[in-house]
Amino acid sequence: MKVLAAIDIIEGDVVRLTKGDKSTKKVYSNDPVKVAKKWEEEGADMLHIVDLDAAFGNESNNLSTISEILHSVNIPIQIGGGIRHLENFEKIVRMGFSKLVIGTMAHTNLDHLRLLCKNYSDKIVISLDEINRKVMINGWKSPSNYNIEEAISRFNKLGINIFLVTSIIKDGTLSGPDVVTLNSINTDRKSRIIASGGISSLIDVLRVRSIGCDSVILGKALYEARLDIKKVKAIA
Repeated sequence: MKVLAAIDIIEGDVVRLTKGDKSTKKVYSNDPVKVAKKWEEEGADMLHIVDLDAAFGNESNNLSTISEILHSVNIPIQIGGGIRHLENFEKIVRMGFSKLVIGTMAHTNLDHLRLLCKNYSDKIVISLDEINRKVMINGWKSPSNYNIEEAISRFNKLGINIFLVTSIIKDGTLSGPDVVTLNSINTDRKSRIIASGGISSLIDVLRVRSIGCDSVILGKALYEARLDIKKVKAIA
């Protein structure tokens, strides 16, 4: 199981939110490049970087900072946050990121997703941000038309099988992952599931691994020093 270290950025700062609520923002660093190098040195397989300004629809974004990270580390980077247009996707993919996480666009414009699949199928990760199994879009503000099982089936038909599954009610709470949902969508092992939200202990990591998830994202638990990447890697 791969271990991804999360770096969420607002206005150039590394932050963590609780349940996606901006009012809960806690700043951990004003130097995202330094944080990225730290997680690389500690053994992360990949960085999971989210431009929260872009995700929330703000005019400003952090792409220049994220580009600096890209050229400062040697491990792959998965980037997400506000990638809602073909032009935006193509601009970012040309920069050299390993994976691009698509949420809102995938759920609202299947024609655009089909076009991207023709040329970039190996780069696409579909974001499934869920509350009570309902997939949320637009920065977790609006419900989509699909529950999580329907969404996976829909995208599997396009040949997409990598999904970032985030339990919104668990995210940033350090209360443990939503193992019930993760287990229910991972029973056939056809899809590669990246588990995110609530993971706070080695026991949580073992539970996610036992379900058969392909990867796990560590966020607040890293920043609050509840988890150590080397120890997680030893059991992942």
